[in-house]
Amino acid sequence: MTKTPICTFVSSFLIDEDGAVTVDWVMLTAGIVLLGVMVLSGIRVSLGAAATSIANTISIGLT
Repeated sequence: MTKTPICTFVSSFLIDEDGAVTVDWVMLTAGIVLLGVMVLSGIRVSLGAAATSIANTISIGLT
């Protein structure tokens, strides 16, 4: 029995793992970026308060 071209294409597509590796790297990178965003959004309020405190201290020292 001879394979049709579409059958050959589908079987080679299912065997090829290059796309799976790419998806793994994309998902890993997206997870790292998401983790960074979550950490920064969690400390954003504290950083704003610290910056205000530093600005107040500097402005008091200059007067």
